[in-house]
Amino acid sequence: MHDGVTLLADLYSPVGVSRPPTILIRSPYGRGGMIGWMYGKGFARQGFQVVVQSCRGGFGSGGLLDPLGDEHEDGLATVAWMRAQPWYGGSFAMHGPSYLGFTQWAIAAETPDLRAMATQVTASSFREAAYVGGAFALESSLIWTTLTAGMESRIGGASALLAPRRTRRAVLSGRPLGELDRLSAGRPLPFFQDLLAHHGEVSSPYWRKRDFSASVERVAAEVTMTGGWYDVFLPWQLKDYAAMRAAGRQPYLTIGPWYHADVRHGRTANADALAWFRAHLLGDPSGLRAEPVRIFVTGANEWRDYPDWPVPGTRTRRWHLQPGFNLGPESPGTSSPDRYRYDPKYPTPVLGGPVLIGNSEPRDNRRLEARRDVLVYTSPVLTADTDVIGPVSAELFVRTSREHTDLVVRVCDVRPDGVSRNVCEGVRRLTPADVADADGVRRVLVELWPIGHRFRRGHQIRVQVASGAYPRIPRNPGTGEPLGSGGPMVASDQEVFHDPARPSAVLLPHQ
Repeated sequence: MHDGVTLLADLYSPVGVSRPPTILIRSPYGRGGMIGWMYGKGFARQGFQVVVQSCRGGFGSGGLLDPLGDEHEDGLATVAWMRAQPWYGGSFAMHGPSYLGFTQWAIAAETPDLRAMATQVTASSFREAAYVGGAFALESSLIWTTLTAGMESRIGGASALLAPRRTRRAVLSGRPLGELDRLSAGRPLPFFQDLLAHHGEVSSPYWRKRDFSASVERVAAEVTMTGGWYDVFLPWQLKDYAAMRAAGRQPYLTIGPWYHADVRHGRTANADALAWFRAHLLGDPSGLRAEPVRIFVTGANEWRDYPDWPVPGTRTRRWHLQPGFNLGPESPGTSSPDRYRYDPKYPTPVLGGPVLIGNSEPRDNRRLEARRDVLVYTSPVLTADTDVIGPVSAELFVRTSREHTDLVVRVCDVRPDGVSRNVCEGVRRLTPADVADADGVRRVLVELWPIGHRFRRGHQIRVQVASGAYPRIPRNPGTGEPLGSGGPMVASDQEVFHDPARPSAVLLPHQ
């Protein structure tokens, strides 16, 4: 590397092939085991050379892991080394999910011999996913830092199973955020502390060296992306897709009914990557599908192909919050606001939804909806199948007794038997920067996860409004104190308006 540190790599070569194209995979999770078998041997058997490298600070590689911070310089140094090797054939691709996908974006705009990329459940920047909606992705951040802290211990791969359990115990302990890494991993974790310290920063030096979203439009390599409806990175993966489309490129996109740690997307992603690499490195496009976008529509339980995302011809419909806790497309009539109190000492929990490690598939939310600190708005029974595919957002008119508070909006599918399963959700952390009108009412926009779902005939659409999703995000103390401070916590009284002048609504993309 540029500073003299040595990073270890394994080279897999196909038998009887001279200087074939190379696939580079840079991983913080080691080079052997499933990674070596699936990626190294798997792609070498298909006629590619494969370089699998351990990132800085792990599995034999020198230096210290500074998560996300060294992947640009280390990646470029690795490519320079690779070009000097006698077996290098002059072009390469990159492959891998999550952090392995981030290492691709870190160098993609500066490597002209990079011909193709296959990225899965990842994005060019993790900052917004760490501070989703301006809040803090507490559970996912603590899980990942705890996991990486224990990867090379004697328990080895078991750390992936133990990290979520240790994390859950830590976050439910009630201790200040700044102490949770000690409870979860047994020692301070620098990256977790960095995430707390740099919360709210957009263009600080810390995040500038870890954010490659501005360079996506300059990437010349052919890119295919695999994501999941319940993945923590999906909204930002779709931003990368949109950036490439705006630059005149045509990436491929696949979104399945998967969550981040779902082993089911691995087989699909590898098959897609193999076809992609054969097309763009070996000149064999026979394995490519006709349409660039393929999504799995939950509820309908079927795959569909489209020419683009968002799907052409989609129209956005406002589903208004109505008096009497109803939900419908008609404008609301004159009515008083609905009220609830959020008390961070007894935080509103979360059932299901995107988390880094663990099953994020939809769950029955009826226990959550029975709480007094959750407002629930339900549509009439649908008389026809309703397909909702595309971006989702909410426009809420709210008045809060504290300037610092959170809003959580969730869309659910209610079956005829009453089971209410979450489909997508979003959060927005409010601060004094969210200006109120003369009556103290603030117009708040909340971005939810994208959706590809059929609400079946006989079902109902339901919207939840709350101010907590604990421990997915930490409880908002209502004071504006920095994350991790452990200061006092103050309850907030919330009002949600639904009248002709303040028509709160969820915006759903209809086919």
